[in-house]
Amino acid sequence: MASMLEFRTPGFNPYAVKYSPYYDSRLAVSASANYGIVGNGRLFVLGLGPAGIQLEKGFDTNDALYDLAWSEINENQLVVACGDGSLKLFDLTAPGDFPVMNFNEHNREAFSVCWNPIAKDSFISSSWDGTIKIWSPSRPTSLKTLPVGNCTYSAAFSPTNPSIISCVSSDSHIRIFDLRSPVSAKYHLTTVIPAHAPPQTSDPTAPLPLLSTGQTFAGAVPAEILTHDWNKYRDTVIATGGVDRLIRTFDLRNPRAGPASVLPGHEYAVRRLAWSPHASDVLASASYDMTVRVWSDGSPAHQQQPQPQPNTIPVGTQLGVMNRHAEFATGVDWCLFGTGGWLASAGWDQRVLVWDAHTLLRGG
Repeated sequence: MASMLEFRTPGFNPYAVKYSPYYDSRLAVSASANYGIVGNGRLFVLGLGPAGIQLEKGFDTNDALYDLAWSEINENQLVVACGDGSLKLFDLTAPGDFPVMNFNEHNREAFSVCWNPIAKDSFISSSWDGTIKIWSPSRPTSLKTLPVGNCTYSAAFSPTNPSIISCVSSDSHIRIFDLRSPVSAKYHLTTVIPAHAPPQTSDPTAPLPLLSTGQTFAGAVPAEILTHDWNKYRDTVIATGGVDRLIRTFDLRNPRAGPASVLPGHEYAVRRLAWSPHASDVLASASYDMTVRVWSDGSPAHQQQPQPQPNTIPVGTQLGVMNRHAEFATGVDWCLFGTGGWLASAGWDQRVLVWDAHTLLRGG
């Protein structure tokens, strides 16, 4: 495959890679020594230029780093999620190598962070302690805690509504919180979707639906959901991935209907998902099978997809596979700028790869 750039993170195994929302030439990687089991973490801020990928700045932490998010209000700041439960805000322009803010409320590993893309003065974190916390970058204490009750691997803001937060967790459920709803006893929880349950119909004797490949949906065993992402163009659609290797999409307008589509193909757990910011039907996934794959979910943007038969679940199309990683592929992200094809991926092989998905789609 042509057009591939590489950066190595010797001694550190990456967990996440994210493009800057401000520059197409800057990205950051959160990484951990010893695969995140024990030891330090390191945040790499990288620049892309004529000489390839260069280190712009590095920050060391006392514990593993599992995720990161760029600030939406300051182009030089980013927050990381740490194995000791803390969150740290770093500023590329600050003197020294220490965080400018520390947030210490989670009592288990902090596993994901997401900055609010609409109300840009807040971000969220999720933790193995079964909570989501909402933060202001200028306050050391959280603004609100949302109880999930299970190990929460991924939390995200809706791309179009600053009050809607989603999460996925070890109990195989998607949860949607709406901060505009009354707190009541549910702490703003408005929707719960069992990702592995068959669609609920009004007729209990009706046969279970088939995938459009003919495979029955029956027997989907609940498994941990490790990752999810909101579609950037269809703001009621979420994709999930996890231990059972399948990617599923759901439409929140009909949470009882089961998956809107299923994307089979990965051979091991799906670790990270990212919908394209350039096309409504395209997403990328990184997996423990060492591959990064690009898909169409079969929605109308891909007109050649046949319409599903009644009582079937559409199966998405795998558009390409990138198999240059030699260990678990743990991170993937799209560049927001340009013609829409550039992806960054990271893996436990201590490598960050930047490559052109258009080349992948052409079979290059």
